[in-house]
Amino acid sequence: MLGLLKKVIGDPSQRQLKKNEKIVDQIEALADEMKKLSDDDLRQKTEEFKQRHQQGESLDDLLVEAYAVVSEAATRVLHMTPYRVQLLGAIALHQGNISEMKTGEGKTLVGTMPVYLNALTEKGVHVVTVNNYLASRDCEIMGELYRFLGLTVGLNETGLSKEEKQEAYRADVTYSTNNELGFDYLRDNMVLYKEQMVQRPLHFALVDEVDSILVDEARTPLIISGSVERSTQLYQQANSFIRTLKKEEDYTYDEKTKSVQLTEEGVNKAERAFGIENLYDQKHVQLNHHLTQSLKAHVVMIRDADYVVEDGEVVIVDSFTGRLMKGRRYSDGLHQAIEAKEGLQIQRESMTLASITFQNYFRMYQKLAGMTGTAKTEEEEFRNIYGMDVMAIPTNKPIARDDRPDLIFKTMDAKFRAVVKEIEERHKTGQPVLVGTVSVETSELVSKMLNKRRVPHFVLNAKNHEREAEIIENAGQKGAVTIATNMAGRGTDIKLGEGVREVGGLHVLGTERHESRRIDNQLRGRAGRQGDPGSSQFYLSMEDELMRRFGSDNMRAMMERLGMEEDQPIESKLVSRAVETAQKRVEGNNFDARKQILQYDDVMREQREIIYKQRMEVLESENLREIVESMMKSVIDRTVRLHTPDSEVPEDWDLSKIVNYINAQLLDEAELTEKELRGLDSEEMIELVTEKVLAEYNKKEEQFTPEHMREFEKVIMLRTVDRKWMNHIDQMDQLRQGIHLRAYGQNDPLREYRFEGFAMFEEMIASIEEEVSMYIIKAQVAQNLERQKVAEGEAVQQREPGDKPKKRKPIVKGETIGRNDPCPCGSGKKYKNCHGANE
Repeated sequence: MLGLLKKVIGDPSQRQLKKNEKIVDQIEALADEMKKLSDDDLRQKTEEFKQRHQQGESLDDLLVEAYAVVSEAATRVLHMTPYRVQLLGAIALHQGNISEMKTGEGKTLVGTMPVYLNALTEKGVHVVTVNNYLASRDCEIMGELYRFLGLTVGLNETGLSKEEKQEAYRADVTYSTNNELGFDYLRDNMVLYKEQMVQRPLHFALVDEVDSILVDEARTPLIISGSVERSTQLYQQANSFIRTLKKEEDYTYDEKTKSVQLTEEGVNKAERAFGIENLYDQKHVQLNHHLTQSLKAHVVMIRDADYVVEDGEVVIVDSFTGRLMKGRRYSDGLHQAIEAKEGLQIQRESMTLASITFQNYFRMYQKLAGMTGTAKTEEEEFRNIYGMDVMAIPTNKPIARDDRPDLIFKTMDAKFRAVVKEIEERHKTGQPVLVGTVSVETSELVSKMLNKRRVPHFVLNAKNHEREAEIIENAGQKGAVTIATNMAGRGTDIKLGEGVREVGGLHVLGTERHESRRIDNQLRGRAGRQGDPGSSQFYLSMEDELMRRFGSDNMRAMMERLGMEEDQPIESKLVSRAVETAQKRVEGNNFDARKQILQYDDVMREQREIIYKQRMEVLESENLREIVESMMKSVIDRTVRLHTPDSEVPEDWDLSKIVNYINAQLLDEAELTEKELRGLDSEEMIELVTEKVLAEYNKKEEQFTPEHMREFEKVIMLRTVDRKWMNHIDQMDQLRQGIHLRAYGQNDPLREYRFEGFAMFEEMIASIEEEVSMYIIKAQVAQNLERQKVAEGEAVQQREPGDKPKKRKPIVKGETIGRNDPCPCGSGKKYKNCHGANE
């Protein structure tokens, strides 16, 4: 249907390309004028463009001249002059689209034009590549061009210091991998001081091999995980202490809100038991938290109702269904407190501190563009998720490659025998052969078979990026045989050696079809670059995974009926079409899976944006008093309204619950009495309590200098928000893992996840407000305030194939290293937890 519509109304991307042809004419018309300029005059154009942009000219207005300047500069610096088709691709990129350009069409040069144009805004441009090798290679080569034109260039690599990263991001053009960009974003939203952030607001990203990053890796979220410093011993001590307390005398329990608080007497007992002066002091936050959770474990959580103990583990009981929720844990230390209560072994757990998917990270850029040799098959996904159209840019010279129909064998053994025979015969003629395999195992199997036949070859399964590029570059030399996994060597051109054209150019031989047509097209596209001769063919068998999954039984039966020999292949366009249909089906399934991941992550995205925005306000704000006051009012409002419902007559209101809560959380013992509240309606109560709490706040403020008080508010706010948010992420993670079971009850899991996730978020916000309000009033303000990280996290990502872990550097003790400073060995840990542990 879609194909028929396109025939009737025409492909919109082709219409856009026709319009862009006219812009190319204008750029080429300026070529002679640019040739006359000296190097300095050419460089001066950058300043001129920047000024014109600041005075109101749009980037679209500057495009023709700017692209003409880059074309001339590339001719002088890189000795490459962009072709018309490259200018076409560069215009599509500036328009926020994907330029689909075949292998060898010079995508790296195409990218320089939109990068230069968008860098004139001075907001920074990120050029994103799939691995560190390509990022540093392109930065070095194309960096010459940008520097010649007066722009600064930065390379953002793993393992750089904060200052080095800030410098890389301050540059007009920054080269980086997608992983590093995502992790920097997450880390920036965990810093304690604004000056520690490294990224600027996300402006324009140009993604090289865009299908690999935004489609293939879209299902792998970036995660920063770590363990929150919680001493198991403290759980035991808190548990022993809580057992000694008496209800009403030492603590109060409100059944309606399921909240439990220590009374003044309970607080005194705790201070005596732990030998401290003030339980609400900054330095006793951890102890206070343990006592609260332990109290909750003993008073609120009931064995065999809220949880059961099974095989030495605490298992949560779902309050709605009564089912056991194995694998789920209560957050914020409550699970450990219950383990202590039940005398079980207390488990320390790693938790997710921050996470994001590439889909959501890249959608935060104001403008996104991408380049690849193969994107048309995923056009729907790019349009739906990222709002980018795929523009198929014509090749500079007609493609002369001979794409032959697939050969299909009955068994895998027969197929590999034929593959090796074909390689051997072509090798004898001197024709280079590139063998594409889906897996590392297959590449090693073919290699063993070639060794037996004494055919010299290279095996490339992404063990080392530098070596990988070198092997791929030489794959077009006479007689070369290169076995590579399909994705190996992306971004590196295969140029034909001397005398190779005469023997037919590069032959690409695929040992099986990939489940995505795009990957097959990439492999084919390795041959026949820039009008070179070349050929490609795929060898399949009925036992290949794709064939097994999609209806190869009929074809096998047909082969049997025809009485075909094992080594006799079928060569049929019909079979190739059947394979392609199977691939389309798999691609559709994969797209649905990625879309579903995105829908779930969108729930987290909305919440993440709210928290990160508020956190940024805290870091940037000079005075948080207004925010703290609104939190206090919110806590008071919630407490009073909960205990004064409209459905009850005022005589039935339980005012003691309001008094107990407010005195325990926000005032001193007996500062608010039931007598004062009697006879008031809920609005008047809120007003009275707010007045008393703000008076207490003012009293606190008078004891310190304004700067000291403001920093104290920030310390409390950051620590509370970070701890609650990290626990919330962890809970959402657990909810997500079990939510699909709701489908059995005829409920839509995504709807349930949204609904429950929202309720949990609301609960977290209320909990933040309560904790901040309590500590601002109750905690003592230390003279040496220091913002502290709630947890130490480490980035968890799939290490790129061939990336070796960095060796730790030996420690040379010269200058004094602070106990809380990062360890100089580069482990990412604090000095006291690493090389300073034995001091």
